[in-house]
Amino acid sequence: MRLLVVLFLPTILIAALAGCRMVEAKLPPPDKSYKFLVAIPAVRRNHWNMFKPLLIALANRGHKVVTIQTMAAAFTHPNITEVVVPVPSTTIASRFDVLHDPAGAMVLLEVYLVPLVSRFYSSPKVMQLYNTRHEFDVVMTDHLFNEIGYPFAVGMPFITLATAGVDPHQSAIMGNVLNPAYVPNAFFNYPRPYSLFDRLHNLYTILHEGGYWRVWGMMPKIQREVSVYFPELPPLLEIERNISLSLLNSHLGNSIPVPLLPSQVEVGPMHCVPGQPLPEDLSSWLDGGGVGGGVIYFSLGSVAKGVTMPDKYLRLFIETFSRLKYRVIWKYESKIEGISNNVFIKDWLPQQDILADPRVELFITHGGLLSTQESICHGKPLIALPVLADQPRNAKMIVNRGLGLALEWEELTVKLLVETIKEVLTNPKYKRNIEAASRVDRDRPQEPLETAVFWTEYVARHRGAPRLRSPAADLSWTEFLMLDVVAVVHMAVLVVFLVLRRLLSSLYSQLFTWHYKTKTD
Repeated sequence: MRLLVVLFLPTILIAALAGCRMVEAKLPPPDKSYKFLVAIPAVRRNHWNMFKPLLIALANRGHKVVTIQTMAAAFTHPNITEVVVPVPSTTIASRFDVLHDPAGAMVLLEVYLVPLVSRFYSSPKVMQLYNTRHEFDVVMTDHLFNEIGYPFAVGMPFITLATAGVDPHQSAIMGNVLNPAYVPNAFFNYPRPYSLFDRLHNLYTILHEGGYWRVWGMMPKIQREVSVYFPELPPLLEIERNISLSLLNSHLGNSIPVPLLPSQVEVGPMHCVPGQPLPEDLSSWLDGGGVGGGVIYFSLGSVAKGVTMPDKYLRLFIETFSRLKYRVIWKYESKIEGISNNVFIKDWLPQQDILADPRVELFITHGGLLSTQESICHGKPLIALPVLADQPRNAKMIVNRGLGLALEWEELTVKLLVETIKEVLTNPKYKRNIEAASRVDRDRPQEPLETAVFWTEYVARHRGAPRLRSPAADLSWTEFLMLDVVAVVHMAVLVVFLVLRRLLSSLYSQLFTWHYKTKTD
């Protein structure tokens, strides 16, 4: 027994330090050690939160992982090698400047992504890994905003991690066209069942969003830049058709059920982990500082940061929190003057550890998907203040399912905030509903991280697992919709109609001639 403890102690410690479930304890040992190349040029901190548990779990099972990105994730695992490509920071407008404006949010991405191509591929580190990519067994990337990394996937087993969950556009590329009569677009959701207007708006938004990104807007510009470095490669959108597997950050507990292909596997929220002890300064403050009994946690995430908040909203929150009897933990990236003594401010906070703390009773959030999932996972009601992207859709889900309330920034007042906070904290239905959602989220035959590890290794074992790939991915949209078949059927019907018409006309003419001749005789 002691020998076993000594042998497995390093692995146990690594997993514990990483905050990662011990998936290797449930899955059988891998047949061999594989090499995974993770290319994420446009990685953001919130998306790393999805990748890290999977990469650490793979490393714990003896696999070698090499990541290449523009922002360090600070892995400490001996089986994970980070290749960080420093690029000059791009100053873009505040996310609050495009409040609830999908088109404006796309423009912000364009300003960032198009120049990133040359900055990324002009790096010798990147080109060295590109030229040696065939030494790896699988290439992985983030499906959202990372088409820049698709050249690494040419001729390779290819996995995408869909951090935003089910994406109608990527799903269609893989051969699974989802019905806009009930599957929402990336930005909005609607009361169910969708009305005629809602279905029209949903269809228009899906087509317009896809058209801008893939046809006339973003991708043509990125493609021009990529073709400078890789003129011989097929188009990026053609490379995307060869996805072996997409791991979806969704689940029945936090999204609607939709038909999925074998190559689309739901693993959400695999980034949710049990809470760890809070940092000493925060724990001491909760134990002895502040006033009141309950605790509110307020964070706008890593994209719409607190420091980008217009001053009028900052002052409004300062005034609101000063009127509350509750303690408030506020993630804010700078010092704030005039803050009341019931507020604890820090530029970085361990969000899941805070949400897991039994003293925390409410999460005021921007409504990002990962934050929403973490709140459901740990059973904490929400107040959503959506800014951009999928946040308005998530906020609508929060309200529709009774997990909390949502507010519009333009309507905020101190009175409205105080009343909304008191409503969510004192009405037991929100706590009851989110705890029920949390139970559904956990009620599954296999841990989501374990599922992700199994299918990732499956793709490596079977060299891309071509049997998972739908034949529909090889069809054009005219072939998929059978427009050519419909045209042939229409032509056949038309020919039959014309032939019958000609025959009937001829028969009628002969009968009329016979009748007239008989009558004359």
